[in-house]
Amino acid sequence: MTESSTMSSSHGDSGAVNDATTLTGERADLLESIRRHRYFLRYTVRDLTDEQAGLRPTASALCLGGLIKHVAETEEMWMKFAVGGAEAMSTGEWNVDAWMSRFDMTPSETLAGLLADYERVAQRTDELIATLPDLDHSFPLPEAPWFEPGASWSARRVLLHVLAETSQHAGHADILRETIDGSKTMG
Repeated sequence: MTESSTMSSSHGDSGAVNDATTLTGERADLLESIRRHRYFLRYTVRDLTDEQAGLRPTASALCLGGLIKHVAETEEMWMKFAVGGAEAMSTGEWNVDAWMSRFDMTPSETLAGLLADYERVAQRTDELIATLPDLDHSFPLPEAPWFEPGASWSARRVLLHVLAETSQHAGHADILRETIDGSKTMG
């Protein structure tokens, strides 16, 4: 990637950030990387029906619609953290059933609706990548058994986590899609 990157509608992301806006260096790299992996995830669900998006074709409990929903909710939650800390990301009491339902595509949800929500979240994240005053600003992590007690994450670390989460689930989605109808994201 060049040192200067024009934020464009690459890979179908319209982004809330104006196409004429130019970012350089780290922010441009973060934005392009997150957009690329969102594209891979979205591309995996191309041309699917709602019924296909809700299928669980492997031993996993994952479905494609549920992955889109989960990644959108996770990105939104972590971006709230990047702006306002653990209190801003709180979704109430944690329980395993509520967490697992985030991976479901309910009968009332449509793939188009889940993708539209994901686009809304992506636009907000893209805007924050461009406008957060300081990527080094950090907040203490919420108390949870999977976080080191007293640890803090910077906005940069949050963005890297969102990128990793999106990439990981794009890979899961590719396996699910190939199992459904043989289509692949790449190859």
